[in-house]
Formats: sequence, structure tokens, C-alpha cells
Amino acid sequence: MEFENIIFKVEDGIATLTINRPKALNALNKATVEDIEKAVDYIAESKDIQVVIITGAGEKSFVAGADIKEMADYGPAESGKWAAYGAGVITKIEKLPQPVIAAVNGFALGGGCEISMAADFRYCSENAIFGQPEVGLGIIPGFGGTQRLARLVAKEIIYSSKNIKADEALRIGLVNKVVPQAELMPAAIKAAKKIMAQGPVAVQIAKKAINNGINADIITGLAFESNVFGLCFATADQKEGMKAFMEKRKPEFTGK
Repeated sequence: MEFENIIFKVEDGIATLTINRPKALNALNKATVEDIEKAVDYIAESKDIQVVIITGAGEKSFVAGADIKEMADYGPAESGKWAAYGAGVITKIEKLPQPVIAAVNGFALGGGCEISMAADFRYCSENAIFGQPEVGLGIIPGFGGTQRLARLVAKEIIYSSKNIKADEALRIGLVNKVVPQAELMPAAIKAAKKIMAQGPVAVQIAKKAINNGINADIITGLAFESNVFGLCFATADQKEGMKAFMEKRKPEFTGK
């Protein structure tokens, strides 16, 4: 596949999606979001991809929000459609069967913060800065920020429109790990490989159970968990995993 605004590669079971507009600090215009959607749709159907890493080109920015120049003259109807489209694409990231790691380098503002929150894990370099600055522009987060951020941390970031540095983001639980910038991608790849060493089917089922549970009451969530727990026992991976445990060796999963 060819893209104008992202770099997409698959290597050793890891798909890396790099948002590639460094001169614009990787801001999200419509063409970029369309490229992301195309890549995410491909990932969703792939049997070879086990883990996904999303990052930004350059050292300054992961994604510095939506492209304000493109949005500035939108009316209510057009801006509403744009928000619905962008939020839908980010939800596709959240719903991918494969685990997703956001490797956040530099600014993760607005839509960038919202993309990172749709990932399962957030690794960031020491220069990372997170924020939902929309109220400072007279608008609100439109790609899921009012929903996911409140679930992850607190309303303070949205209400104050303040940016959050890497160490504070780690403290409040917005990111999973902070590393020196030169170590960011190696750390993300190391985490991806650790995930890949587990049973692929079980990882994807676990992710689905977690996501479904967040959107349901605890009783419904527990019932779903019980059901999919049973499904695991219809897989070859479950047989191999338990057999390997009893034989005190590393399992050789096949993803079946």
C-alpha cells in the first residue's frame, strides 16, 4: 500500500504506523486521517500482524492535534461530520484485535492525545507533552477526548486546557512508561515482542473482554469474561500453553 501522509511497515509480526507530516508537527488533516483509516482497516484483516505501534515522524511531535488551518472555516455541519469521522477512525484503532502501543515522541495534543488514549499502552519519550487544548480554541475535544480521558485520568486536563509533561503523565497514569528519546522505539518493540510471546488468541480475547467491560456494568462484564474464557479452551494455543506449563518448557503458540 502507498500513503501520502503516513509510513506503514510490517516486520516480524509488528506493524508500525508512523504519522509523517513533521513540518506540520504531524497535525491531522483529512488526508492523513484517511491514510490512517486505510492502514487500520488493513491491520484489522491481517492474520500476520500481532502487535501495532503508532508513532510520529521526527523528534518534536507525535501528533500536535488536528490541522487548524483546514478546520478554521468549517461550519457546524461540516465540523460535526469531521469530528464524527475522526472519532470513528480512532475508535477503529481502539477496536483492533491486536494490542496497540502508542510510542509518543514530543507533542501529543488534541487528536494526538486522543489517538494515544485509544491505544492499549502508551510509551513516551522524556520530551513528550500531552494535552487537550481545545477549550482554548473555543471548542471541545472532538475525537473522543471527553470520553476516554475522563476514564483514564481526570477532568482537570480538559477543563484547564493545560499540557502535561512526561513525568506527570506517568504519575497520573496517562502513560505506561517513560524512556529517553533514543530508547523510545526499542522500548516499544521490546514490549511488542513480549506481548507476541504470549498466546495470540488469548491476547486478543483478553483485549475484547477488557474493552467490552469498560462499556458495561460489572455484572455484564463478568458474564462476558466467563463466556470468552470458555472459548479459549477451544483453541490449540490453550492446549499447547497448558501442556508446555506442565512440561516446564516455553510454549510454541500458533495463533489457532
